[in-house]
Amino acid sequence: MNSTARTYRYYDFVMAAFVCVLLCSNLIGAAKAAQITLPLVGEVSFSAGVLFFPISYIFGDILTEVYGYGRDRRVVWAGFGALVFAGIMAAIVVALPPVPDDFNRSYQAHVEGVFGNTWRIVAGSMIAFWCGSFTNSYVMAKMKIWSQGRHLWMRTIGSTMVGEAVDSGLFYVIAFYGIWPDAQVALIAMTQYILKTGWEIVMTPLTYRVVAFLKRAEDEDWYDTNTNFTPFRVRV
Repeated sequence: MNSTARTYRYYDFVMAAFVCVLLCSNLIGAAKAAQITLPLVGEVSFSAGVLFFPISYIFGDILTEVYGYGRDRRVVWAGFGALVFAGIMAAIVVALPPVPDDFNRSYQAHVEGVFGNTWRIVAGSMIAFWCGSFTNSYVMAKMKIWSQGRHLWMRTIGSTMVGEAVDSGLFYVIAFYGIWPDAQVALIAMTQYILKTGWEIVMTPLTYRVVAFLKRAEDEDWYDTNTNFTPFRVRV
């Protein structure tokens, strides 16, 4: 049933989960650089947020597969708006002068360390998310038409490979080009890309189960055959 006027039982919950993961992965994990040792690989450094940010792409795949590109577009804009608000709020909170006592002066340094990201990092994160998410959804929708709804695993992994390439490439170039050596920017961007795409592959069985559940529960399996794919609109 392809009616834009109909309502869905779980769409709002998926949207809320998407925005929650997006905000948490950008605010909680992005500021910490982690390092682990992998067999045959050695030490690998990465942003802690990379463990959770790819979940937003999994939600994007689920939304496009079940509800269509138009409804995923609304969710991407909701997430982008939340990121903009979080960035503005963080800038204001950091800029406010602390109470002049020892505890608050010390606490201010911690607040600045976690939320005082440079404008390039904030801009890079927002632009990369916006472009990468829409690219992911577009590729997912087109591949569903081309494959006639078969091979969900190929669509989820393929769209994520393209979307994450756009995301990682834009973010590290915008945020760190000219600050880090070019080779380091390229190496870290590639590492993040591999980790993010790997998450999609690992999570494929769970994605299958969630998609199957939502298609049954919502009685929906959207094909974007007549969709206007412009990202510059909110209406389905």
